[in-house]
Formats: sequence, C-alpha cells, structure tokens
Amino acid sequence: MLKVDLLVLSFCLGLGTGYSAAGKREYQIQNGPCSYTFLLPEQENCQTQSSNYNHPVQKDGPADSGESAQRLEQLEMTMENNTQWLLKLENYIQDSMKQDMAQLQQTAVHNHTATMIEIGTNLLSQTAEQTRKLTNVEAQVIHHTTRLERRLLENSLSTNKLEKQLIVQTNEINKLSDKNSFLEKKVGDMEEQRQVELKMLRQEKEQLQTLLLKQTAIIGELEQQLLKVSSNNSVLQHQQQELLDTVNNLIQSISMSSARETKTVMMQDTPRTFMDCAAVFKSGNSQSGVYTLTLPNTTTEAFCDMETEGGGWTVLQKRFDGRVDFHRTWQEYKKGFGEPSDEFWLGNEFVSRLTKQQSYTLRIQLTDWEGNSGFSQYDLFSLDSEAQNYRIHLKGFSGTAGKISSIGQPGSDFSTKDADNDKCVCKCSQLTTGGWWFDACGPSNLNGMYYQQGQNSNRFNGIKWYYWKGSGYSLKSTTMMIRPADFSG
Repeated sequence: MLKVDLLVLSFCLGLGTGYSAAGKREYQIQNGPCSYTFLLPEQENCQTQSSNYNHPVQKDGPADSGESAQRLEQLEMTMENNTQWLLKLENYIQDSMKQDMAQLQQTAVHNHTATMIEIGTNLLSQTAEQTRKLTNVEAQVIHHTTRLERRLLENSLSTNKLEKQLIVQTNEINKLSDKNSFLEKKVGDMEEQRQVELKMLRQEKEQLQTLLLKQTAIIGELEQQLLKVSSNNSVLQHQQQELLDTVNNLIQSISMSSARETKTVMMQDTPRTFMDCAAVFKSGNSQSGVYTLTLPNTTTEAFCDMETEGGGWTVLQKRFDGRVDFHRTWQEYKKGFGEPSDEFWLGNEFVSRLTKQQSYTLRIQLTDWEGNSGFSQYDLFSLDSEAQNYRIHLKGFSGTAGKISSIGQPGSDFSTKDADNDKCVCKCSQLTTGGWWFDACGPSNLNGMYYQQGQNSNRFNGIKWYYWKGSGYSLKSTTMMIRPADFSG
C-alpha cells in the first residue's frame, strides 16, 4: 500500500469517507492491485455551506432562485476544481507508479542478476567437475588404448608365428600326402597281387576238396574192407577156439595127467582180454598206463587211470599242451585219434558200444592256468549209436567245477566241422572249432582251440567250461574218463 499525505490543497471535495481529528478528510482510491489513501484539508466556507446544505431553510417563494443559481455555480466550480485535482492526482499517481515500477524493475533485475550469477557459478562448478571427469575418462581411454595397441602388437606377433607354423605344417601335410599317395598305390598293387593269390588259393582249395572227397571215398572203402577183415578175423578166432577145444578134448581122452599139464600150458599161452580199465584193475594191474581193450569185433588201445578216486578209469579224452589238433572230421571222432600216452580222443564208436554193456560213471577233471583244479562227475553216462549221432545221456551231477552242469541236458547230438547236428543255424563246430555235444553253441566245449597262458582270455572258441571259469576262459588241461557205476576198488 502506498500512502500519500498532501498538506496543501486549494479545493475541497464534497464526497468523502470521513474526517480526521485534525480537521482533515481521508480519501481512499483503488487502482488495480494498489490502494491509495489521501488526507485533504477542509475549507471553512465549505463547512458553512455544508451546514447550510445539511439544514436548509425552506422558502416557498421565487426569492430562492438567485440563491439556487449561486449554489449551482459554486457546485460547478467545486466540480471543476475536483476534476482538476483528480487530473493532478492521476498524474501524481502515474509519476509515483513510474518510480515504484522503476524501483521494482531494478530490484527484479538485481535479483535476477544475483540468481543468474549463482546459476552461472553452479554451472561453472559443474563444468569444472565434468571437465575433471572427462579428463579422467580421457586418461582411462588413453590407458586402454595403449593396452589394446600392445595386445594387438602381441597378437600380430603370435599371428605371424602361427602363420609360419602353418606354412611348416602345410609342407609336412603335403609331404605326408605324397607318401600317402605312394602307399595307396603300393597297397593297390598289393591288393591286386593278393586277389591273384586268393584266386590261386581258391583253385588249390577246390583241388584239395576234390582230392579230399576222393580220399574220403577211398577211406570208406578201406573201412568196409577192414570191417570185412575184422569179421573174418572173428570167424577165424572162433574156429581157432573150437579147434583148440577139440584138441584139448582129444588130449584129455588120451591121458588125464598129460591132459591136465597140456591144458595148463595152453591156458598160459592164451592172452586175457579186457573190456575196460576196471577189468584191468580187477585183474591185478594197478599201474596207470596204456592197455589194450577188446569188445566184440573191436579192439583198441586206451589209457587207464589207476590212481584217481580208487582207479579203474578208462580215459576217453586228454589234453594238456595243444600238440594234437582236435578240429577233426566225423570219421576221425568216430574212430579216435592221437596217442593214448599223449593227447588223444578214444573214439565215439568204441565208447558207444562200451556204454551199452553196462552202466558207467563219467568224471571230467579240469585245470586252469592259475594252478586250480576242479571236477564234474555224472553218476550215469552213455552214448547212443552213430544212427542217433552219438547222443549223450547224463544223470546225477556233482563236483567242484560249477554248481550246475556245463554239458547241455537233456542229451545233445555230437557235431563236427563236417557234420552239423546242433540246434543253432550258425554251425557251432565251425564257429568254435572241435567236435562236441553242442546244444546251441552252449556253455562247454573241451575240444576247442588250445590257447597258451596269456592268450587264454576272451576266447570264445577255446577250451570252455562255462559254469567254472566263464565263457571266455580257455583251460590248461582236461581229462574225460569213465568206469562202471558199480565199481568198487
């Protein structure tokens, strides 16, 4: 609020808001947001006129017209004076407002300048801080750039080194490629030569097969002739026995004493025959060795074991060093092969005829390469005839070489490389070698390939007894032997 005190004014205003205690009237004027208060002095005649105005004297005649005109003129003068005064007041107010506005502008400019200076100071501070940060960043960038340049240099050196090594290796590869080409050519030549040799071997094989067929036919004829000769020998032996009986009767009729002496001499000259090693043992021969065994129309030599479990064992098979080949034909297994004092197979035909005479016990003794021994024993054992493929029959298993039997039960037929009688389409004898009672290439084959120590592991075609050493272990030695089931030492 702006307050102006005017002490001297030459007019009075009939309109107002009140009087002050000093005889001055107070006026208020509102101009926009500003309010102005003025104190104006009162003239003396104004008070009189006002008193007369406030308490007029009424008159009822035309005499009052002059006085009214005078009063009207005074009022007009007063209004004119008030109008001038208001114009002066307006000019004064405008001048005062110009000064106030100028002062306000100066104050605003001063405040704005101070604010701008403060803002500028803050901006300078921030600019200095940003400059410092930029300087740090620039230093870090320079540091990283230096490190990258150093790494690039190192990588460049490494790349050059690798390029040199690559060139060297490329040269080596080219040399190896040349050698490989040379070797491929050489292998091609060797392959061609091998094909030629293979063709020649096939031709020789065909010739050998033809020769083998011829020899087999000849052997068959010889066997028939041998059977005839054996039959003739049996007839001759029978005739000789009859003749001997006749001679003995004649001698007995001549003289009792001389006949008794003659008969004793003749009985000493006649050799005794043994059906099996048990008979040999019972005759008083308790020494293990090779003996001659005789069956009707059949005579062979066999090894007798007189020591194991009371003796009397007729040995059917023996292996211990691999010097004898057991990958044989049907006829060889039928007749037997090898030497009884060495590795051998007694012969399926003789064993079949022998086991038809009475009941026999089978004992199989086994030894591994670690010095361990085991056996499997069957209370009853027999072989059918050749017409039934020498089928094996076993009953009553016991022993230490496995908790169950490794020979297929019920009985299996015998198979060889040229006679496939097993239950597998793969021909077990050709696959695992040897002749045996194969079921379906089952858990045993004591006539397989003989492998020396160190080579006897992981061999599916070795000397196998599955339930003792597994399917891939080839044994060191085996012995198969029989004796009568009712044998008593």
